[in-house]
Amino acid sequence: MHAWPATEVPVLPGQGRDLDIHDTATGGRVTLTPGPVARIYVCGITPYDATHLGHAATYNAFDLVQRVWLDTKRQVHYIQNVTDVDDPLLERAVATNMDWTALAERETALFREDMTALRMLPPKHYIGAVESIPTIVPLVERLRDMGAAYELEGDIYFSVESDAHFGEVSGYDAETMRLLSAERGGDPERPGKKNPLDPMLWTAAREGEPHWDGGTLGPGRPGWHIECVAIALEHLGMGFDVQGGGSDLAFPHHEMGASHAQALTGEFPFARTYVHAGMVGLDGEKMSKSKGNLVFVSQLRKDGVDPAAIRLALLAHHYRADWEYTEAVLDEAKARLARWRSAVSRPDGPPAESMLESVRVALADDLDTPAALAAVDAWAEEQATRGGTDEGAPGLASRTVDALLGVAL
Repeated sequence: MHAWPATEVPVLPGQGRDLDIHDTATGGRVTLTPGPVARIYVCGITPYDATHLGHAATYNAFDLVQRVWLDTKRQVHYIQNVTDVDDPLLERAVATNMDWTALAERETALFREDMTALRMLPPKHYIGAVESIPTIVPLVERLRDMGAAYELEGDIYFSVESDAHFGEVSGYDAETMRLLSAERGGDPERPGKKNPLDPMLWTAAREGEPHWDGGTLGPGRPGWHIECVAIALEHLGMGFDVQGGGSDLAFPHHEMGASHAQALTGEFPFARTYVHAGMVGLDGEKMSKSKGNLVFVSQLRKDGVDPAAIRLALLAHHYRADWEYTEAVLDEAKARLARWRSAVSRPDGPPAESMLESVRVALADDLDTPAALAAVDAWAEEQATRGGTDEGAPGLASRTVDALLGVAL
C-alpha cells in the first residue's frame, strides 16, 4: 500500500531541542532521546468513512513530533497502518450495500488526499491489515503454541495473564478496563473466556464475511491489536521510541498490543513512550463516526477552506487537550493565516531568529503549539506595526512556520 507524497521540509539555521513529552504509561514527562534514527508508530484509520477533524488533530500531533526530530538533524522512521478489514468496515459496507474492499479503497484514497492537503509528512511504510496477514498468522500460532493464547469455538484469544506488565500502559483498574473493553470492540461478557479482558487474536471465518488461510489456525481474519504488533515488530522492532494515537487507544488497543509483543518476545517495553492526543468535540460530544457528529476535512476543503487554515485551527489547541470545534475556531485560524501571510509578504522585517528559538522552545515543551503560535503572532504584529530592515526575516519566518508547524505561507 502506498502513502501520500512528501513535502520538502526546510532546513533551519541552528539545531532544534530534544522533545519533552507526556508519557501515558508513567503519567509524567519524559525527554525523548532517540538515536540517529527516531522510530515512531502511529495507529491509522479504519477506512469506513472520511477523515474528520478528530483524526486530523491526532495525525497533526505526531506530524509535529516528526518535525521536531527532523529539526534536531535526526532521521525519522515512521510507520502507520490501515485497518482495512474489521467489524465497523464490514458493517458499513452492508449498510451502504457496497463491496467492503471498494469502500476501504475509496476512503483510504480520500484520507491520502486529506493528509496531502494538510501537509502531513507521510510514513516510510503505510501498511494495510490485509497485506499483513502472512506476517500475523505465524505470530498468533506462536502465542498459541507457547501457551499465551487459547482457542474458543474456533476463535483464538490472547491471555492477558501471560504478560506480567499488562495494565502498565493505561494504568486503569480492572473494572475500568472491563467497561472500556465493552465500549471499544471487546467482548468481556463472552462465556468461556479465561479472563473477560482477553482480546481476540484470530476470528474464525463467519458466513458472509471475508476470511483468509490461517494455517493451523484455520480460515479467518486477524484481530485488531495483533495487526499493529505484527507491522511494528517487522519494521521497527521492540523498544521503538513512540507509540502514538488518540487517547481512546490507550485502552484497549495500545495496552493489548504491548502485551502481545512482550509475550511474544520476552522483552520489555514494546514502545519506550506512549503518547496520546485529546479528543475533538462537536455539540458537546466527542467527534466520532458512531455518533455521526463529524466535521470532515474533505468537506471543509470542498467548501473552499484553505487547508493551512484547517491546520492552524488544530494547532491552536494543545495536542493533549479535549476541545470543541466551532465556526469561531475556524474563523480565528483564517484570520491568523491572513496576518501571517501579510507579514511574510514584505521585502524585509524585524529579525526572526528569536521567534524561531521561541517556536523551538515551545514545541520541545510537550508540543506547546499555542505558545508557538503566540511567538509567530508577536513577530507578525511587530511587522505590521513597526516593520524592520532585516531582508532575510520574512523568509526565515516563513521557513520556520513551514518546517516546524507544517503551514505553508
